[in-house]
Amino acid sequence: MSRAEAAVRTPRLLWSLGLLRSEIVTTFRRWRTLALLAVLAGVPVLVGIAVRIETGDGGGGGGPGGGGPAFLSQVTHNGLFLVFTSLAVTLPFFLPMSIGVIAGDSLAGEAHGGTLRYLLVAPAGRTRLLLVKYATVLTFCLVGTLVVALSALATGALLFPLGEVTLLSGTSISFGQGLLRALAIAVAVALSLIGVAAIGLFISALTTSGIAAMATTVGLLITVQILDTLPQLHAIQPYLFPHYWLSFADLLREPVYWDQLQKNLGLQALYALVFGSAAWARFTTRDITG
Repeated sequence: MSRAEAAVRTPRLLWSLGLLRSEIVTTFRRWRTLALLAVLAGVPVLVGIAVRIETGDGGGGGGPGGGGPAFLSQVTHNGLFLVFTSLAVTLPFFLPMSIGVIAGDSLAGEAHGGTLRYLLVAPAGRTRLLLVKYATVLTFCLVGTLVVALSALATGALLFPLGEVTLLSGTSISFGQGLLRALAIAVAVALSLIGVAAIGLFISALTTSGIAAMATTVGLLITVQILDTLPQLHAIQPYLFPHYWLSFADLLREPVYWDQLQKNLGLQALYALVFGSAAWARFTTRDITG
């Protein structure tokens, strides 16, 4: 690379990083974002209190016999399992719904508010702006997942004992190793949402109404979730983006079962590629009027 090319690329890179930082800060300062994070943080608290009340009355802790996740019965014995339970509870709806709201509003909201044209005047261009928007949504994916995990960890520590973790395979590991597993599971859950983020970004590129984009994304999410439960559609279900979401439970086995996890990550990457490309094709050719 010549000095001239380096001199041109460096300001553009710095501008893009500055735009990304500004976009992330703006997104997380919005009341809507803070409200979504508050709801996500509240779910583990409600689950923990419900389990505490149920077990205090002499009931079981859920699990296979109670209709909950396979590790729900372990919450009363180890508060760390509230992290896994809360992620299993929020992943099918609360987390992806929050992602749908943030992604759906990312472009359409700017267009409706009249700020999208102003952003495009800057030297980053449409492609870089789209990447910044997607990176911001992915940041929310990670932050939202960590908020659930940290809230569950704090609630579990307050309401239940902590100690060695008995995995689903029957193997016991130390509490420290259990924390590492919890972190790995939180990352796996966040990565499970990159497909939803790309779909929401694509829908947001189709309209200038943030509300319409958010509603469409959430509606599509609910529809696909329903389709994934119908036994008559078992042939297509492995290709639906939520099909392998709960595969993160395989990280609670020794040895870890990687098959479903790899299928989930591959499927999410495919959705991100397809809908990310569709969003790019639409956004780079779109007539920005707002």
